[in-house]
Amino acid sequence: MPSQLVNEYFRTANLPHIWCPGCGNGIVTRAIVKAIDNLGLNKDDCCIVSGIGCSSRASGYLDFNTLHTTHGRALAFATGIKLANPKLNVIVITGDGDCSAIGGNHLIHAARRNIDITTIVFNNNTYGMTGGQYSPTTPTGDKGTTAPYGNIDMNFDLCELAKAAGATYVSRGTIFTANMLIKQVEEGIKSKGFSFIEAMTICPTYYGRKNKKGEAVDMMTYLKENAINIAAYDKLTDEQRAGKFVVGELYKNTRPEYTEEYQKIIDSFSKER
Repeated sequence: MPSQLVNEYFRTANLPHIWCPGCGNGIVTRAIVKAIDNLGLNKDDCCIVSGIGCSSRASGYLDFNTLHTTHGRALAFATGIKLANPKLNVIVITGDGDCSAIGGNHLIHAARRNIDITTIVFNNNTYGMTGGQYSPTTPTGDKGTTAPYGNIDMNFDLCELAKAAGATYVSRGTIFTANMLIKQVEEGIKSKGFSFIEAMTICPTYYGRKNKKGEAVDMMTYLKENAINIAAYDKLTDEQRAGKFVVGELYKNTRPEYTEEYQKIIDSFSKER
């Protein structure tokens, strides 16, 4: 029997989903819905925008105002939506490739403008939908169908990228710590400005198989054992940090929000008349 969350927030006619067995995208999608439910937001006041990729299929399953856009352009569409109706809670669902490769320019400028959009990146370190090509977050040395001998590129730290570009709320969670992820999405939605949440998820079918990471349980265990909360991470030596990654609320700040600044321009012309 479907849960209350599924009945309330999902287009059940579009289920079952197409994600592979062991994929973590369902956990991230549930975290988003649970965060919206916890905040008591009206569905009609929310708009969920996605790009292209495994993660971005989520918008088709969710019973909100939704827009499934072109590859890498989710933030560009979301910016237009937010400017047209600043009262909407605009949430962008995107993958690591969609967000930081073809969509990288849009990410940088959405963060720079500090427009009030909450972006959740499903980071599984690969282009899952198109066959397991390496992405900008694939760790150096790991393999993909387009890097059969190992990726020689340096991988992006997406949270550092978003922070440097101007995002005012930045956090990272994993599908193993789903409750933390829910809270991070809640904080991202409540934060006035550009919020960026990196959700570390798993792709056993392509990334896991290509890199001999084991089954889904093994990949979940990796997340459990190597994700270190920021408070504990800061106390570790460089040697102890090797192979680990930091999770938690990584950055929070306030500065003028884009749609409010834009409205001031409109208001200034209205007064001149």
